[in-house]
Amino acid sequence: METSELYERLKQDIHRFARSIARHEQEANDLVQEALIKSLKDGRLLDLPEHKQRAWFFKVMKNQMIDERRKEKRHDVWEEDLDFPVQSIASNHIEMTELLSKLSRDLSDLVFKRYWLGFNSQEIAKQLDIPASTVRYKLHLAMKQLRQQLEEDLR
Repeated sequence: METSELYERLKQDIHRFARSIARHEQEANDLVQEALIKSLKDGRLLDLPEHKQRAWFFKVMKNQMIDERRKEKRHDVWEEDLDFPVQSIASNHIEMTELLSKLSRDLSDLVFKRYWLGFNSQEIAKQLDIPASTVRYKLHLAMKQLRQQLEEDLR
């Protein structure tokens, strides 16, 4: 028996389970796809009895969903950690321009897009064609530099 035959035999159960745990149809389809990819890599799966094969698919999809939700949660925490009341420090555009001029051009651009235009790190990353984690790291550096600059200005 091949993996494609196994999938055809378990297809209805796999899709039903994926829809029951997913938020929407697309997420369910993604879970099924990831489970199928993993099934191609696991040669032992074909040797298991049918009920264990079904359980294997269910477990893989459930674990994939949990991993994705954890990843989203970490991403949300990162976004919250980056929130910095830049607007409360700079009351007008002139002050904001002066504040951003203390940063390098790329960091200034990131801060402007994040806090003035309201883009999140995923949106900025897509625009710049870089990973969202890089955007978050650079925003963290920019905020650190701005805090240091503000502390120096207050002395």
